[in-house]
Amino acid sequence: MLADEIREEIIIPNGIEVEVSNHYVKIKGPLGSLERRFKYPNVRLESKANAIVLVVDYPRKVDKAAIYTIRSHLRNMLKGVQVGFKYRMKIIYAHFPLNIKLDGDKVVIDNYLGEKFPRNAKVVGTTKVNITGDEIVVEGINKEHVGQTVGNLEKATRVIKRDPRVFQDGIYLIERDGVPLRW
Repeated sequence: MLADEIREEIIIPNGIEVEVSNHYVKIKGPLGSLERRFKYPNVRLESKANAIVLVVDYPRKVDKAAIYTIRSHLRNMLKGVQVGFKYRMKIIYAHFPLNIKLDGDKVVIDNYLGEKFPRNAKVVGTTKVNITGDEIVVEGINKEHVGQTVGNLEKATRVIKRDPRVFQDGIYLIERDGVPLRW
């Protein structure tokens, strides 16, 4: 190990297979598999028996940021193939009842604030959306896809050209991975 070197080791849990080649990482677990390309010029990905090693020689500030970003992505991928990500959302309305249904890879939100045309929210990747009563459960193994789907649902019910203090109708995130959010 050089004096001017950063090494980060991510321990691979039991029951998970990891393949590292060049800048590609493929992770297989009980819930599925994820693969991703990490193309940073100064960061090397290496594979050991039970760990993924990230190495940067003579790091600059940008390289430190890159190695810690890659570390976070890899940890999220490992958690995703082990236990997955599950977000709960609540449908709230006071003025007009919302009709929400799943149509392929989009969620159709009908009768939002009495509007004539439905609003749509895209479901990203292999994310699963379950609508039961006034709750929506969004789950999947890719944290970025699950989070983007939740963001799309919240954005689709954004209040426009009305007072948001009065019209608080919408779909809101209430729980992330079993932890309730504080308001």
